[in-house]
Amino acid sequence: MSKAQLIPTAGNCYRIIYSEDDGGVPCHFGRELAHSQEQEARGDIEGACNTRFEAFQQLMELIPDSTDMELDWEDANSRDAILLLSFSAIDHFLIGDFEMCAAMLEMQVELDPEDHLEASKRLAYAYVALEEYDWFDEVINDVSDKYADKELLALWSDFRRTGSMAPGELRHFKKNFATYYDEFTAEEHPVDEAYIRDIESEHPSRQTLARELWLQTEHLWKLFPGFIEALKSA
Repeated sequence: MSKAQLIPTAGNCYRIIYSEDDGGVPCHFGRELAHSQEQEARGDIEGACNTRFEAFQQLMELIPDSTDMELDWEDANSRDAILLLSFSAIDHFLIGDFEMCAAMLEMQVELDPEDHLEASKRLAYAYVALEEYDWFDEVINDVSDKYADKELLALWSDFRRTGSMAPGELRHFKKNFATYYDEFTAEEHPVDEAYIRDIESEHPSRQTLARELWLQTEHLWKLFPGFIEALKSA
């Protein structure tokens, strides 16, 4: 068995190396990542989630408490650890455990300040779900204007706070992200062969990307009803 260790780099961050286990917690993030992907491929979703969460717990043991630490994204071992953390955060996001999801994503942003996996977007959704609007107001600035998520988050945040949506934000969403507005107000969102073929292509269409965002957030609109209906009637 191998044991993970942190070593500093010349760039003021850390990378992960593995040594022979000397009685500590055995851990190899690359192996656990591959194992979770194999489990998911054969339909063992619960097993994959458990594998990722256990890896997250091992990462927690590895990272010193109350320490600002950046992992070297260019280092494959460190990148595997960040990927596992990200995927486990997504697992918790999808089951509605937003507190754990937010904690994981905050850790991810600390370990990867350049945010290669765009954790800030998912963190913004978690903050709105938790009604942590001060934190949301801070993190939303890190979400690029090019993403429909930013407009959608602004509208959902307004709706959660006040029960309505700012007319200017709504007009902007309809004008600049019309495909996304049409998708989010549609009656059906089929995951058919055409969608699967397009989303797996090198350059998916805007309509397919809009449906992907719907599918990624659909559980939110069931947990927090009213927003989609307000979009449809706006």
